[in-house]
Amino acid sequence: MVKLTRIYTRGGDAGETSLGDGTRVAKHARSIEAIGAVDEANAAIGVACLHLEGEFVAMLDRIRNDLFDLGADLCRPEGTKKEGSIRMTAAQTVRLENEIDALNADLAPLSSFVLPGGSRASAYLHVARTVVRHAERAIAALSSAEPVGVEAIAYINRLSDHLFVLARYLNDKGKSDVLWRPGENASR
Repeated sequence: MVKLTRIYTRGGDAGETSLGDGTRVAKHARSIEAIGAVDEANAAIGVACLHLEGEFVAMLDRIRNDLFDLGADLCRPEGTKKEGSIRMTAAQTVRLENEIDALNADLAPLSSFVLPGGSRASAYLHVARTVVRHAERAIAALSSAEPVGVEAIAYINRLSDHLFVLARYLNDKGKSDVLWRPGENASR
């Protein structure tokens, strides 16, 4: 477990921070951008949780914990992983897929793209989904420069799908989705 007795260390005052293996990197390094984007996604999901209750909060709390695991995975470069390092696993991605399939089973097929909105909870989940997509792009950029675990990439990709399906489910199982009407305002 992590035990923090001091919140500030002054170690980052010169624009650098430490990775999990102790390596010092610039705060604008791709790894820090990816970890920060995952943190932003976690915060966005936390805001969405304020508008939910019960099983959906529990579902998102599991995801938020997974996102801390993802950050821990990303903060140790692939070549420096040691025994006991936290790594994303296939089981975490499979859990997301199972939840997506269960939620999606009750939804009508889409006839158009969904605009963010509907219920308050759904709107916040759509915001969280876009933040997760940003995190996915940051992780993909990191993976173009250094090795990143395949499960880290798979998990973040599946998570945006999960949030999309959950947002639809919470819009009265898709009945209250706000649908894109292509070209509707083109002549106005």
